[in-house]
Amino acid sequence: MKIADNYNNKYTIMSTENQDINKEQEDIQQEVVQETQEGVENEVKSVEEVLTEQLANEKDKNLRLFAEFENFRKRTAKERLELLSTASEGVMLSMLPILDDFNRALIELEKHGESEHLTGIKLIATKFTDTLSSKGLVEVEIKAGDEFNADLSEAVTQIPAGDDMKGKVVDVIERGYKLGDKVIRFPKVVIGQ
Repeated sequence: MKIADNYNNKYTIMSTENQDINKEQEDIQQEVVQETQEGVENEVKSVEEVLTEQLANEKDKNLRLFAEFENFRKRTAKERLELLSTASEGVMLSMLPILDDFNRALIELEKHGESEHLTGIKLIATKFTDTLSSKGLVEVEIKAGDEFNADLSEAVTQIPAGDDMKGKVVDVIERGYKLGDKVIRFPKVVIGQ
């Protein structure tokens, strides 16, 4: 029986040692699997971070390109409107002396009283003025007694005037005109000193 007991003791010891070895191997395998999973997760996270960063960069580039295009579109639309509103500036400037002549002719004819000539000239002058106005020409409103504003008119000369006319418009020598918001000819005025 001693041999059988001895065999059973050896078998139990070997079985316990085998279990310990198996447990160590399982622990090592679990550690290797866990390290491998962590490595794969880290690698996936690193690839994911790189892709996320590239996506953010591409979105930023796209957004900037879109903003640049919108700015370009708005700028060209604004320039186009300005061009259309002032395209006739050259023609208008060449017509202003004719308008001035009509106004002078009307003043002279009114001195002689009502006549058929005055009526005809008034009709032509009104039609001419209305046509220019329909194209955007507007007279800059300045009259004698207004405060002088260098942004809206051009002082040709100064004359001595009373205290009530100091720094004010005494006379308008030449009318001024705007085309849209742009002054194409400043009114020429005489101011009091």
